[in-house]
Amino acid sequence: MGLKGFAEGGIASIVAGCSTHPLDLIKVRMQLDGEKPPLPSLRPAVAFNASRFAAVVTPESFHIPPPQPPRAGPITVGVRIVQSEGVAALFSGVSATVLRQTLYSTTRMGLYDVLKTKWSDPNSGNMPLSRKITAGLIAGGIGAAVGNPADVAMVRMQADGRLPVAQRRNYAGVVDAITRMSKQEGITSLWRGSSLTVNRAMIVTAAQLASYDQIKETILEKGVMKDGLGTHVTASFTAGFVAAVASNPVDVIKTRVMNMNVEGGAAAPYSGALDCAMKTVKAEGPMALYKGFIPTISRQGPFTVVLFVTLEQVRKIFNQF
Repeated sequence: MGLKGFAEGGIASIVAGCSTHPLDLIKVRMQLDGEKPPLPSLRPAVAFNASRFAAVVTPESFHIPPPQPPRAGPITVGVRIVQSEGVAALFSGVSATVLRQTLYSTTRMGLYDVLKTKWSDPNSGNMPLSRKITAGLIAGGIGAAVGNPADVAMVRMQADGRLPVAQRRNYAGVVDAITRMSKQEGITSLWRGSSLTVNRAMIVTAAQLASYDQIKETILEKGVMKDGLGTHVTASFTAGFVAAVASNPVDVIKTRVMNMNVEGGAAAPYSGALDCAMKTVKAEGPMALYKGFIPTISRQGPFTVVLFVTLEQVRKIFNQF
């Protein structure tokens, strides 16, 4: 396929990324929910009577933190964003999404297509599942390394609205975000969380692309449906579900590591991915790693459907030339 595979994958990915961007933003906000500084310890104010040396403790002396509010669902989070920030806020960071899909998805889709062409059986045109997974791991890892700066910028821009007004970064766009991060936090900040990004991308690409191809091949071989829209939607939605289940824990940690702000030599909230995972589980419980799962699958499902349905249509158009 050569360069055509990269072009087809890039076009389909940009269309899918932009059309599902609001769901991705809601997912990011939910994943950051609960990430707060450690609560102060209970410190009773002790007053000593000079004559009796007796400790006097009053109810007002205890600083009891307020109870945590119940976790909001994706619809509630979306409504709050619109109410507090406006409808346009649902597309915060969309310029970074376009750049990310251009760099990351174009690379991974194109490389997977190249490997698929080389590793497929020349007679059947199919590729064993193990090779599909391997191709997805390789393509996803390389694509993520290329697109990490845009990924960091996208997370920052999507999360900005949840910060107090005085602390917001107010990036003008993806170029401004990348430029300011480079100047204020160093060029290496553009690859913050890159190990997580690569790991997540490897998991997502292997699960998403391998699942889609395998399910599509099975449907066609069993004669369940013909090669058409029904087959593409069924295979792509199933692939999206598999990818969401496999990648959500890594995605939560990636989002938190990328969003942390480190300036002026201040200590970072997390020393790395493992430290972030341990602190998250300790403070919020194991299920915190599946925060934002509903919007993740709500986004991953439509994203994968739009991605592959668009890809199949783009391929038909390109094949005419």
